[in-house]
Amino acid sequence: MGNSLNKHIKTLALLFGCASVFVTQSCDESIAETEKKSNRNFASQIIYNADIVRRDSGQINLRFKAPILEKYELIDSPYIEANKGIYLEYFDKKNPKTPGKIWSDYARFNELRQFYTAKGNVKIITSEGQSFAMQSIYWDRRKQTMYTSDTVFVSDKDGSMLVGAYGMVAKDDFSQYTFTNNTGSFPATEIPKAGK
Repeated sequence: MGNSLNKHIKTLALLFGCASVFVTQSCDESIAETEKKSNRNFASQIIYNADIVRRDSGQINLRFKAPILEKYELIDSPYIEANKGIYLEYFDKKNPKTPGKIWSDYARFNELRQFYTAKGNVKIITSEGQSFAMQSIYWDRRKQTMYTSDTVFVSDKDGSMLVGAYGMVAKDDFSQYTFTNNTGSFPATEIPKAGK
């Protein structure tokens, strides 16, 4: 009887041991599944009334303002979002005393790709005074290119206007840009005469 009892106790201990390993492993698997399914796409940092100044050799080359900035950094492709709009001043070497300016209702900055998006009533004024208006623009900083497929309205200081009906591709300093299907009005003095 004692031997039989010991066998049962050992069998029960072995079963409980296996059960505890199974339960522990199952718990670990369910915790891992829960972590996989958990949403990591939430703002890890929030800045209110952001006023950011970037300097190069003591000179301001960028000033950025936004009512709210949210940084999403716990995901594979971190980004910063400005849901309440932005105002940006940038200074270039061509005209270091007069900044170019950008406004938009929304902006997003993908840090890894160095890719920027501005949407909603986008307005850009270059340091030379040329004005661009559109609903969205994208900036690939690595390629130093800005582009949009929206209609772009361009006005010059002299009042002439150009409409790029199917978008624009531009260098990021707006020293060169190309439009598709252009229409517009120009002062008659600037239209070249035939044969010249």
